[in-house]
Amino acid sequence: MGKSFQELDWRQTPLGELMLRRRWDRTFEKDVFEIKLNDEFLMSSLFTVAEEEVARHALAELSGTDFDVAVGGLGLGYTALTVLEDPRVRSLAVIDALGEVIEWHEQGLIPAGTTLTADPRCTLVHGDFFAMVRDPKESPLDQKFDAIIVDIDHSPRHLLHPSNADFYEPEGIARLADLLRPGGVFGLWSNDPPDTEYVAALEQSFTNVKAEIVKFANPLQEREATATVYVATTAK
Repeated sequence: MGKSFQELDWRQTPLGELMLRRRWDRTFEKDVFEIKLNDEFLMSSLFTVAEEEVARHALAELSGTDFDVAVGGLGLGYTALTVLEDPRVRSLAVIDALGEVIEWHEQGLIPAGTTLTADPRCTLVHGDFFAMVRDPKESPLDQKFDAIIVDIDHSPRHLLHPSNADFYEPEGIARLADLLRPGGVFGLWSNDPPDTEYVAALEQSFTNVKAEIVKFANPLQEREATATVYVATTAK
């Protein structure tokens, strides 16, 4: 049994107070890792289905092999781990605006970090993913990808920072599509129900767009929880 509660690290960042903590959950009888930004929970290792499924749904749309993938948002690493489970993936760049989160992975404070840092296909990059989409020069996004998967904001309308908003608008979507190879895939996790306006915006730059509901059990609230996975494909 782990400690009932342990603060593994606390940092003051440009976005606010960032905390990594580990606690023993009596319901699940296991250690739970959580990242908090100010008073918001960014991620918990209790609920990782949606973060994993956005990667699976996106990669399932690809045919062939030797894929180059970019993930926007590192968090506890579950999206990145799922990408690396696919043997067809040749390279993975994971971009996170919080260098502290990358350090936690590199130091082994987050369990996924051991796997991510040991896999030669994976590179952890400190930087603003949204700024890189706006201007990919001098960044890991200065290339074409087979898949770009994003798990940063809560949804296209519930943002961690107002400056991210242009990414979800038609011009930002068009810039993102330009970073994908023919037949490339964009995957996005959202904590909100499917957004018809966002789907319509995606359809301006992508040939095939899906908004799929992912369901998973939430024993803490004794109910079924849902999230949305958007998958959009460019023309071949």
